[in-house]
Amino acid sequence: MSRTLTVAILQAAFGNSEGVNIANMSEMVLEVAASGADIAVLPELFCGQYFCRSQDEKFFKLARPWRDHPAVIAMQRLAKSHDIVIPTSIFERDGPHTYNSVVMIDAGGEILGVYRKSHIPDGPGYQEKFYFRPGDTGLKVWNTSKGRIGVGICWDQWFPEVARSLVLKGAEILVYPSAIGSEPQNPTLDTSERWQLVMRGQAIANVVPVAAANRVGDEDGQKFYGRSFMADQAGIVVAELDRVEVGTRIVNFDIDDISAERDAWGFFRDRRPELYDGYLRIKRMPDRAGNLARAV
Repeated sequence: MSRTLTVAILQAAFGNSEGVNIANMSEMVLEVAASGADIAVLPELFCGQYFCRSQDEKFFKLARPWRDHPAVIAMQRLAKSHDIVIPTSIFERDGPHTYNSVVMIDAGGEILGVYRKSHIPDGPGYQEKFYFRPGDTGLKVWNTSKGRIGVGICWDQWFPEVARSLVLKGAEILVYPSAIGSEPQNPTLDTSERWQLVMRGQAIANVVPVAAANRVGDEDGQKFYGRSFMADQAGIVVAELDRVEVGTRIVNFDIDDISAERDAWGFFRDRRPELYDGYLRIKRMPDRAGNLARAV
């Protein structure tokens, strides 16, 4: 009998009340759990509005140790009572350091560990380097009771090295909590299509399903475009929400069939790491003379 994994993505708008946001997400988790979901993928930093639009030191008070975080406590309770895996996105404090983190809560409520976002963006509307240190956990794949799940957070999803590394570590699905929308410096720029396409390409190149959960809504002029979606191992979009919809989607993936398909394609058989190794350490693109600046 084939092994399957039933995945749900949740898309919502968020206000400034942490309690209300957690309660709303909890209701949505209960909904997908009742429909048979094994894992619920929630948006990035769902406890509040996306505060990284600008630099303001008052927001540091939102960061808390993951063990005491109300979102973690609430989702742990749901994971235990409804046998569902919940990667939970939080603003984490660890002593003097703060991170953009996902706490992996297994079905049954066991906390398997924490992933801290590796790639931290810094640009108009997404000034995360002011708030978050680059993650020190390394890339993480968790062997949950439902399957082996690899997690990246938003900006991580744009880096093909992340997806490839997670699948090399044994990930059977990639999940990406996200918060992305309009670009304040260029109102005509809509990145939603390329946002999906880059992850669909990673699904194809690694023969692995991808699930991304985004937020919607206008937060003080920054509009989040939703379009949360799941792509199968061929990069085909098999579920999607629109730009304004608050709701969920659920898809069942046959993990054994996907594993057999990955073997058949031969991407991992035919890799030549000895050819890439040095180039992965290059710091910059070639200059005009074609010279490469290498890492020391």
